[in-house]
Amino acid sequence: QLLLVESGGGLVQPGDSLRLSCAASGRPFGDYYIGWFRQAPGKEREFVGAISRNAGTPCYTNSLSGRFTVSRDNTKNAAYLQMNSLKLEDTAVYYCAATTCYSEMDNPALYDYWGQGTQVTVSS
Repeated sequence: QLLLVESGGGLVQPGDSLRLSCAASGRPFGDYYIGWFRQAPGKEREFVGAISRNAGTPCYTNSLSGRFTVSRDNTKNAAYLQMNSLKLEDTAVYYCAATTCYSEMDNPALYDYWGQGTQVTVSS
């Protein structure tokens, strides 16, 4: 069982930045591809970005590329989501997830493990 715990969410103003962390334990972190998703109230879970096992070039949903950056540090068993120039519509619960399957990284159904989520609220 791979345990994932997100942290770093909070209440921020438009234009601010936040860095979310995803701490992993229980299994070798480097065996997993890591994805970030978000879910706003009343909406479906949305793919944010993902990163390969060896921290290669991440991929992002097109609308967020340039503002959001996914990274990982396998020596610390952690992944990160750096969010810049936050907008009101970025308000959501953010989740990290792990999969061993390198395919359809934007498909939440292919992820085996999920964190509990961390709330990000962007409000003026």
